[in-house]
Amino acid sequence: MSEAEGTPGERAGRRARGGGGGAARRAARQSVGVEAARYIERAIPDFELLSAEALEMIEHNAETVLEEIGVAFVENPAALERWRAAGADVQGERVRLPRGLARRLCATAPARFTQHARNPARNVEIGGRSLVLAPVYGPPFVRDLDGGRRYATMEDFRNFVRLGQMSKYLHHSGGTVCEPTDIPVNKRHLDMLLAHMTLSDKPFMGSVTEPSRARDSVEMCEILFGKAFVAANTVMTSLININSPLTFDATMMGALEVYAAANQACIVSPFIVGGAMAPVSVAGTLTQVLAEVMAGVAYSQLIRPGAPVIFGTFVTSIDMNSGAPTFGTPEASQILYGAGQLARRMGLPFRSGGGLCGSKLPDAQAAYETANTLNAALLGGVNFMLHACGWLEGGLVASFEKFVMDADQLGALHKMAAGVALDHEAQALDALREVGPGGHFLGCAHTQAHFRDAFWRSDLLDYKPFETWDEEGARDTATLANARVRSLLGQYHPPEMDADLRAALEDYVARRKGEMPDAFV
Repeated sequence: MSEAEGTPGERAGRRARGGGGGAARRAARQSVGVEAARYIERAIPDFELLSAEALEMIEHNAETVLEEIGVAFVENPAALERWRAAGADVQGERVRLPRGLARRLCATAPARFTQHARNPARNVEIGGRSLVLAPVYGPPFVRDLDGGRRYATMEDFRNFVRLGQMSKYLHHSGGTVCEPTDIPVNKRHLDMLLAHMTLSDKPFMGSVTEPSRARDSVEMCEILFGKAFVAANTVMTSLININSPLTFDATMMGALEVYAAANQACIVSPFIVGGAMAPVSVAGTLTQVLAEVMAGVAYSQLIRPGAPVIFGTFVTSIDMNSGAPTFGTPEASQILYGAGQLARRMGLPFRSGGGLCGSKLPDAQAAYETANTLNAALLGGVNFMLHACGWLEGGLVASFEKFVMDADQLGALHKMAAGVALDHEAQALDALREVGPGGHFLGCAHTQAHFRDAFWRSDLLDYKPFETWDEEGARDTATLANARVRSLLGQYHPPEMDADLRAALEDYVARRKGEMPDAFV
């Protein structure tokens, strides 16, 4: 195809991606003033909590669940027919899978895939030893020190996308970073996608709230990247939640069908509150998680063998006194570690973790619970971490201050994942010889050569002496974070974009909005 061929959007998409040195120069220009760390490649081992015997028991039990209990595919006759043709026992909406069927179908899913960004320098690899960090997803409320807790608006959404673009350690723009309630339900996905595509040049997620919205997502990507490029490459990763226990609803499965057919990635993720939507035991919950994921991944492969998919796990426990979900608990970490082992045994990328907490404010409770989940996700072999920053109040709230607090701490994950250097310089024998007994290392040659990058340093937290801190207003972390939000938004400049490409996207959004009346439910 020549440059002159194709739709205006396809031609603009090819110009935006460019080729050879031109693409590299454009990527460099788009990155001016915004330092972005490459996705993490772990140089540290995964934490293996469960023995091989324990994993085999859970796998056996999950196959038993699929064979004897089965899963429900509700209000989806086409899915039932696909399962019947594949050899499953279908009775009503209940699908029972012969032992081994789901695992055989899952075998065609790739172990690793590339998600492309409109700036090729921002492409990410999902699977293997990688860890891709994406922000909070789904809260209907937002909170900051200036406006308190309130319903999210589209401008809040755009500001979160801008903060994500400015955040060094976030690799991904995410999806529904907050739910903009001032836009009709049936149209807000168009505005959210447009914001990700124009205000950021990092990878992003598609809409899953209705199959037609998934199709809109694919069509907008065909404008952004070109139809031929989308047909051959993965440019979206989208979240498909299972209605636990063991239920696959038509809305989510309809979105999965659209994405899998288009070769776009889906996270197949049970949404489990232990004790309410799964057994109270770790082994029982892992059995249910594996059964649900195998059924969902297998179904994606019935749609299109080889479609990229991620083994997802979102599990928290429940406070048996109040009924509220709890986060950062030992049991949640144990389930994460075990699920990571199960995902690796299946040869699938793994999604879990995040900066999860139940706190109402970005306070000490939020920090403890967030640290527990972030570190468990790092050690548990997570490949795609949703909710890496900004999550508050059990996922009901996206917090601007916590967004930058968490995003700052993601730098510590990068440093930890890099492992321990053991080269000649790292051994530091020359420094030990130079200083000798009783000396100090502040002025030695080794320190002078390496002090700038020897230690990870927060861009947010306060390490000043008490007197200086007190003179500057005795600001707590939330106050410092509020100032950083203002600073980052003040420095923000949108990444460069071809004017024809932007116009084509805006025209699509305007046309689709004009084709349907507003709906707020």
